[in-house]
Amino acid sequence: MNLSTFKPDHIEDYLVTVRTGQWFGWSDSSNKIYANLIVHDGGSKPTEKQCTDGLAALIAEWELENNSYKSQRAEEYPSVVDQLDKMFHSGFQAWKDEIQTVKDKYPKP
Repeated sequence: MNLSTFKPDHIEDYLVTVRTGQWFGWSDSSNKIYANLIVHDGGSKPTEKQCTDGLAALIAEWELENNSYKSQRAEEYPSVVDQLDKMFHSGFQAWKDEIQTVKDKYPKP
């Protein structure tokens, strides 16, 4: 997982969603590839295709959420403190106008 964005980017991000606990590990922890995946709990090992498809689904879900109108709006809205300051100094309508500009830029689908 890319810690700066929390975007899934490794099959390990998928594996932790398959079962709970420390059910898997790596025969070579410095080279975390499917060939080095080992199962500790006696359960079945997911196929490589399940891992890559699972990771692809997680990435698609992340991209949908992080590229949605909600996330785009959230990035562009002023902070709550700035919004309250706007309302206090310029009035409620000025605040609504400022927020509406962002809503118009990123409309709901």
